Amino acid sequence: MNVVESRLTGPVRVVGVGLLGTSIALGLRARGVDVILSDASPTNVSIAVDYGAGRGATDGDEPQLVVVCVPPDVTASVIVRELSAYPRAVVTDVASVKKPILDAVIAAGGDVTRYVGSHPLAGREKGGPMSGRADLFLGRPWVVAGHAGISYQTAAAVDDLILDLGATLVEMTAEEHDSSVALVSHAPQVISTLMARRLAGAPDAAVNLAGQGLRDVTRIAASDPALWVQILGANATPTAEVLRGVRDDLDEVIQALDASSFGSTSPSAEALPSSTWRRTMVEMLAGGNTGVARIPGKHGQDRRYASIVVMVDDTPGELARLLTEMGEIGVNLEDLRLEHSPGAQIGLAEIAVLPEAVERLTAALADRGWRIAG
Repeated sequence: MNVVESRLTGPVRVVGVGLLGTSIALGLRARGVDVILSDASPTNVSIAVDYGAGRGATDGDEPQLVVVCVPPDVTASVIVRELSAYPRAVVTDVASVKKPILDAVIAAGGDVTRYVGSHPLAGREKGGPMSGRADLFLGRPWVVAGHAGISYQTAAAVDDLILDLGATLVEMTAEEHDSSVALVSHAPQVISTLMARRLAGAPDAAVNLAGQGLRDVTRIAASDPALWVQILGANATPTAEVLRGVRDDLDEVIQALDASSFGSTSPSAEALPSSTWRRTMVEMLAGGNTGVARIPGKHGQDRRYASIVVMVDDTPGELARLLTEMGEIGVNLEDLRLEHSPGAQIGLAEIAVLPEAVERLTAALADRGWRIAG
């Protein structure tokens, strides 16, 4: 196997070999970088070593860069420890909050001339070293939260790390980062969780009707509660600000629904004219359309795709055949979602493609015997 040249000279010390730490280590090893692994759990280190993610620490190690990949509540203390233990190394971390950690490092007397926080916006639904992947960061945004205490030249090692792992470098202040992730990650986690809580006591008959929409909304509600308590606690103020805005919108929707002319749920509510309550709902729903259109698509493009839904028999090889035939037709798959029909041996494959390819793909698949829903 040919080893791609690395920008980093190494060694790189990775502290915490869970999903992110192991993935970073695997990505660097693929480029021939000497990676030193450290974790509070010797078992995690052994697993990561067996996976080829690096080697155990030795007394003579002199890392070029230290990457701290531990839970947010201990990140600052580990950063300070690593800065002291390796006075020639640049130190970064991958925690999902930045300003509280920077403030804590400064308060503890850490040498911030060699520390800059960073955050890769990548992950998987599974954790631990066995879930690590060398390609986890390819094409994903990775924020560097620069500050006045570190020079661009010193922080260049962190930039090299990001580029070596195939991520897209994004520069922000710590404050900008925390307010941004509150909007795109932390508040959505809370909203998904609260919606999923509605299912806990729901009748089986209702839950069995669940389709892809509910699965999309609640997918991240399966995340680790212990980790998210730490994340939300560290980024409480920006997250609460986003949730207040959502609460205001919810109050307006609830008021319109309660007072609609289609049936008031409250004896004290005065029914609104049809045009008034409809206008409120249309404005809210259209606002959602506008917002979702701004979410970057594949390769970070702000581009909307069209979709077709193909009925796929729930038998081995059928989905692979569909994708193969799409390639033969010459249409590129932009995104794919699968949904199973309750009680039927059939699946629905929602295929996203460029709008100009829809008519040609639909006709070609139909000619090959595929059933197109709708």
